[in-house]
Amino acid sequence: MGYDFSLLHRFEIEGTYLVLDINSGIIHILSKEAWDFLNTWEECAGDLEQTVAILNKVLTREDLQEIKDGFLALYAEGSLFSQDTTLENYQPPETEIVKALCLHVAHDCNMRCQYCFAGTGPFGGDRSLMDLETGKKALDFLLEASGSRQHIEVDYFGGEPLLNFPVVKELIKYGQKKAQKKGKILKQTLTTNALLLNTEIIDFLNQENVSLILSIDGRPEVHDHMRPLAGGQKSFSQVERQIREFVNKQKEETYYVRGTYTHFNLDFAEDLLFLVERGYNRVSLEPVVADPEQDYALRNEDLPVLKEQYKRLAQKWLAYHWQGRPFQFFHFNLDLDKGPCLWKRLSGCGAGNEYLAVSPTGDLYPCHQFMGNKAFLLGNVFEGMPNYTLRKTFRQAHVLNKEKCRNCWARFYCGGGCHANAYNFNRDLFKPYELGCELQKTRLEYALYVQAKVREVKNK
Repeated sequence: MGYDFSLLHRFEIEGTYLVLDINSGIIHILSKEAWDFLNTWEECAGDLEQTVAILNKVLTREDLQEIKDGFLALYAEGSLFSQDTTLENYQPPETEIVKALCLHVAHDCNMRCQYCFAGTGPFGGDRSLMDLETGKKALDFLLEASGSRQHIEVDYFGGEPLLNFPVVKELIKYGQKKAQKKGKILKQTLTTNALLLNTEIIDFLNQENVSLILSIDGRPEVHDHMRPLAGGQKSFSQVERQIREFVNKQKEETYYVRGTYTHFNLDFAEDLLFLVERGYNRVSLEPVVADPEQDYALRNEDLPVLKEQYKRLAQKWLAYHWQGRPFQFFHFNLDLDKGPCLWKRLSGCGAGNEYLAVSPTGDLYPCHQFMGNKAFLLGNVFEGMPNYTLRKTFRQAHVLNKEKCRNCWARFYCGGGCHANAYNFNRDLFKPYELGCELQKTRLEYALYVQAKVREVKNK
C-alpha cells in the first residue's frame, strides 16, 4: 500500500495544524501528536511500522494506535491521499455557452485613480458611452448565447457606468423583461465609484434588485492619495457619504465595498477593518496589479508584510465572529462542503468563454482587462464571435496545461489565476503572475483556517 504525500498540503497557523486533501478539498485539523505522526510517516516513506517504532519513544502505545487507526480510516473513506482519476485525460468541454457579460457602458470617468487599468476610463481609446441599441443587442446576445442555462449575469461597468445612467436604467429594465420571457434569471450588478449615487438612482437600483460593487480604499488618507477626483480634489468624504446612503437603504445586503491596496498601504488590514468598523459588513480589498516601475506597485520584498496582514485579518475575522459581529471578507468566503464543478475548479473565472466583456461599440473581449487590445478581439455583439481559435486558446488555458499550476496545492481554488495578469507580466496565458500566486495561496490558507476553526467549534 503506497501513500502519496504530494496529495496533501500541510500548514500551521496560530498553533492549529491543518492538512488539506488536495483532490477532495477536505480540510482536517490535527492534534500536535497526529501532526508529528504524519510528518514522521512521510520521512519514513510511508512505512507505518517504522513510523510507529520511531514515535513509541514519545507517545504511548494507545495514542499511537488511535492516531494510526484514525489516519487509515480517513484514507479508506477517501478524505486523505485521495486520487482524482478523472483528471488523467481531462479535456475542457467544447461549450459555446456564455453565462456572464461585463458591459462597458461608459469609457469615461469622473475620477483619476492612479492605478486605474482602464487608463482613467477610456481603455486606451476615446471617452465614449454605449448607446441603448448596442446595450440591448449585448443583452440579446447574452440571452441567446447562454443556451439552456437558466442563471445568467451582467455587470454594468466602466469607467464610471453612472455617467451613462439613462441608458443603464433602460438596459436594466429591458434585461429583466427579456430574461423573464425566456424563463431565465438575470442577476444584474453595477460597479461604481459612488460619486453619482443619489436618492433617485439608489431607489431605482433597489427596486430592480441590482447589486452594487462600491469602490473605496479604506482610510481617508489612503483613499484620497490614490483616488482623486478628475480635478485633483480629495474624494473620500463624498464617496463614503454616498456609499452610506446606499447601504442604509438596503433591504438585503446585496453589495460589496471593494478597495485596492498598494505599496503605499502595506498595512492594508487597517483599511479593511476601518471599513468594517464603519458598519460595512461585506468587504473586499484587492492587491494592486501594476507595472513594477510604478512607485505604488507591490514587490516581492513586500510579501512578508502582506502575509502578516492576512494573518491579522484572520485573527480579527474570528474575533468578530465569536463576538457575534461577523463580516464577510470576500477572500475568506470558502464553502468546505460544496465546491464548484470540475470545469470551474480548473478554469477559474471562465474569461474568453463563459465570461466576456463588451465595449461601448459592441466589441467582444475575453474580459475587461483585455479591453481595447485588438489582439484579443473575439467578435462583436452584432456579428457574433468568429475568432474561434482565440476562444479555444482560453479554454485550454486551465491549470492542467500550466506547468507551474499542474502540481500546485491551490490549483483547484484559483483555477490558474488571472489570464490578464499572466499575459501582462509574462506575455503568455499559460504562465501565471507569480506575485499574485503567492498572495492567493496566503489568502487561501487563512480562508481554510478560519472556516475550519468555525466548523471545529460548531461540531463540538
